[in-house]
Amino acid sequence: MVFVVVCIPVFLLVFKVISQNFGGMPGHHNKVAEQVLGTIGTICWTAQLVPQVWKSHRSKSTTGLSHWLVLLWGISSVFLGVYALLQKLNIPLMVQPQSFGFLSFLCWGQCQYYGLRRSGKAAIFLTVIVIVASGVLELVLVITIRPSHDRGNHTATNFFGILASVLVSAGLFPQYWEIYKYKEVVGISMLFISVDIMGGVFNVLSLVFKEDFDVIATVTYSTVIVLDGVIIIAALILNPIARRRRQREFEARTMEVISGDDQATLPDSLRSISDSQPPSRASRPLSPATSAGKDVEEGPIYENKHKTQDDSQNEVAWGNHELPET
Repeated sequence: MVFVVVCIPVFLLVFKVISQNFGGMPGHHNKVAEQVLGTIGTICWTAQLVPQVWKSHRSKSTTGLSHWLVLLWGISSVFLGVYALLQKLNIPLMVQPQSFGFLSFLCWGQCQYYGLRRSGKAAIFLTVIVIVASGVLELVLVITIRPSHDRGNHTATNFFGILASVLVSAGLFPQYWEIYKYKEVVGISMLFISVDIMGGVFNVLSLVFKEDFDVIATVTYSTVIVLDGVIIIAALILNPIARRRRQREFEARTMEVISGDDQATLPDSLRSISDSQPPSRASRPLSPATSAGKDVEEGPIYENKHKTQDDSQNEVAWGNHELPET
């Protein structure tokens, strides 16, 4: 399924390039398709982090989610927003970086609170500061660069577009380290990754129908599709292996406990069963005569082969000690 979704924009891109440059069907600008597909992509990338925010809030944990991932994504949204505004991409693609950055920084704030154990006030303060600073930086960059961009100098604009692509890609590498560390994909919502891929696909499709094809924006969105796909593939391969490994470890510990090798690790349900078994002779309480050790001296064991049955029973009952004479 992931392969099919990834291949759709690739085939359309190839078709567009061939039709425009090699005499095939003439490529044309479809404003409606551009806006509709861009809107769908924006909705996906606006809502993509909502499942992750909810997952972290519900579990009260961000274990397995790299705070560097969401931080770098939040920073990349600043430069992607600058690029989209200066290039005058369709309106949905100009709105998308703003919502994407906000939710990324919100996830980063959750990492500060749940993962790094900062206080609630400190986490909220840091999150608000980062969001405000990012918005101010984006506004300043757009105002500063627009005059030269309008004069035809697109160097700065292209630089920020490429920088956004690099940061989006770099943000996923710390997440790969988390996957390597835990030997499975934990702490990250698969719904979030799936919606992220869909958003990238629709964003690329909207650029296919743009009058002037934007290579930099396409590379940015396509990179997200590929790198997110790696996480899904890792989850499909590693998570079942990890579940089987934990099951084997649990069964091994249970067998050790049942055999008496590791009583400390016995689960409560099994410990109650083990405790109900009769104690061994070594663990039985001493007889009254033996427990009064100062008054009883250990004597020789009877060796009379003609002991009566009562004598034998007394020896067993009193631990083969002679009773003190009365």
